[in-house]
Amino acid sequence: MQDKAPQDVVERLNKLKETIEHHRYAYHVLDKQDISEGALDSLKHELVEIETQYPELVTPDSPSQRVAGKPLPEFKKIRHKVPQWSFNDAFSPEEMHEFDARVRRFLVQAGVSDPHPTYTCEHKIDGLKVVLEYENGLLKTAATRGDGTTGEDVTENVKTIYSIPLGLKQDSRFKKQERGNIIVEGEIWMAKSTLAALNKEQIRKGLEPFANPRNLAAGSIRQLDPQVAASRKLDSFIYDVAYVEASPQRSGLDIPTTQQQELELLKTLGFKVNAYYKHCKTMDEVISYWQEWQKKMPKKDYWADGVVVKVNEKEYQDLLGYTGKAPRWGIAFKFPAEEVTTVLEDISFQIGRTGVVTPVAHLRAVVVGGSTVSRATLHNEDEIKRLDLRIGDTVILRKAGDVIPDIVRVVTQMRTKAQKPFVWPTRIAACGGDGSIERIPGEAAWRCVAKDSFSQQKRKFYYFVSKHCFDVDGLGPKVIDILLEHNLISSFDDIFTLKKGDLSTLPRFGDKTVENLLMAIDKARTVTLPRFLAALSIPQVGEETAHDVAKHFDSRFKKQEAKSHKSGDTVELIMKASKEEFESIHGVGEVVANSLYEWFHDTDNALLVRRLLGQVTIVQEQSASGVLAGKSFVFTGSLPTLERGYAQSLVRQHGGDVSSSVSRNTSYVVAGEEAGSKLDKARELGVAIISEKEFLDMVG
Repeated sequence: MQDKAPQDVVERLNKLKETIEHHRYAYHVLDKQDISEGALDSLKHELVEIETQYPELVTPDSPSQRVAGKPLPEFKKIRHKVPQWSFNDAFSPEEMHEFDARVRRFLVQAGVSDPHPTYTCEHKIDGLKVVLEYENGLLKTAATRGDGTTGEDVTENVKTIYSIPLGLKQDSRFKKQERGNIIVEGEIWMAKSTLAALNKEQIRKGLEPFANPRNLAAGSIRQLDPQVAASRKLDSFIYDVAYVEASPQRSGLDIPTTQQQELELLKTLGFKVNAYYKHCKTMDEVISYWQEWQKKMPKKDYWADGVVVKVNEKEYQDLLGYTGKAPRWGIAFKFPAEEVTTVLEDISFQIGRTGVVTPVAHLRAVVVGGSTVSRATLHNEDEIKRLDLRIGDTVILRKAGDVIPDIVRVVTQMRTKAQKPFVWPTRIAACGGDGSIERIPGEAAWRCVAKDSFSQQKRKFYYFVSKHCFDVDGLGPKVIDILLEHNLISSFDDIFTLKKGDLSTLPRFGDKTVENLLMAIDKARTVTLPRFLAALSIPQVGEETAHDVAKHFDSRFKKQEAKSHKSGDTVELIMKASKEEFESIHGVGEVVANSLYEWFHDTDNALLVRRLLGQVTIVQEQSASGVLAGKSFVFTGSLPTLERGYAQSLVRQHGGDVSSSVSRNTSYVVAGEEAGSKLDKARELGVAIISEKEFLDMVG
């Protein structure tokens, strides 16, 4: 016998009916839309769920009655031969017209008197990017995108994907005895139907279903056992020829001159190419294509969150080049953000490694943008007040592409007397001590008064072993958590004292896992001074400041000491430095100087540093050459091909110095597109201004 519906369910049902009717009237009668269709559909869906569970609550006037019928040991690293870029996003036709105008304007600046760019539109597949290198026509390596410079070798897993050829088909562009050296890029994805079948099996086994095909595809391709990847029935679409090595004996090689021809070449070579690409002569045609596929996409067996729009002419692409982060000749035209409604069940607090308190919304689990979501960041206290969020509120959740879901607003019509204004706490237990928190002067953020909470400690450890610091491969957050929970580490230097016997008794730590982890820890004992300083989690001190401090004190040591440079000597100078000396470092202001001085003059911190110096060796950063020695560089604007951080690392590798501000001591300002006040300052001071090409010529 069906249980009677609880009173709170009845009240929520009535609120749902009232709210849906309110918005139906506003839209269909008053021609006024107060809520998105996605959010309204979400309310209707919840209504139907309640009525399905409690049929006795269905009434003739229910909105639901308007519708007829029933509803390996480890992955090796691969350094990419071709940099991996991401596209900038656009979300509206207006932004796309601006993109078109920008393309034309830049082409005119590049010397094209009357440019007429056309565009190729392709589906933006929601999957995992893969870079495939073929040597003499045979698949040599398959790598993930990684950080754009280095990815993971997933060749064995990719071989299990039948749509990816192990050998290229013969093509006239290559000599008969060689099928060509070529690098192509594409997307690995999982069909919606495959995900449904896998989830059916998961449920049968009593396991949690997978949230979305994108994460499952990424997780499958990163399994160490290729049999797991093979069992997941992954698929692919290849969309770009990143590199072709032409035969030197062949003249007149027919390399594609347009993006459309490139896709045709990929099909000829045996790759699976998404069939729905289209060549558009105008931006209006592009927008029509985008609008058409917003409606069609849900019927496809793969996920796509927009359209990638590329300038069709390769000649124009070469002229347009790249900014520091993305190509100028392409853009991701995203489909409208998806909105749903859900219930705010609670607000918790996350403690960062520097003690900053971030509120987190706990939501009734809901599917948005193809993913099951139960959390959303609330940013800070001011955001909660702006939204007037209350526990139990029905909220509109928005997700656009890969962006973290946001709570857009509260559906106030669904609010009852039970929802009370949220009171910001004065204490949070995870902060340690008595749990006190304080607002950071001049900011919207709060932080823990105590500096030694377990939450902060965990995040400091995560950062200490990250690739930006000691780069301990295999020592990720989950392993750190296990080591902390078992009291095997309590201080950074404890990592370097771990032994096989300490680790072998831990859950899921087999002999091979232990051996690999200890090897990675041993390898990490050698570190550069900037990485060492950054790893200490000194408040206000990031990677750039760590470089500035290291360079200043390295220079001072070499001037004062005739003896050879030993590990830790420069660190000793830093620990004894005055507040005034820290302030004298170019790029370090009063706030950062105070933070550095106070941190190094804390007794516990000083002891930690000396213990670390007994475990690690600090080495000089490897220098490719000294051609830039004694020269100082400032970068401004978007560079055509180089990412800003990589360009700065090139300067340091070749013995030069990088600054964030222009002064009379600056040797060169490297100016890119849309350079601002730094360029004006350089002209005012008579500092040499050079292009990216001139900079690259300097470093060979």
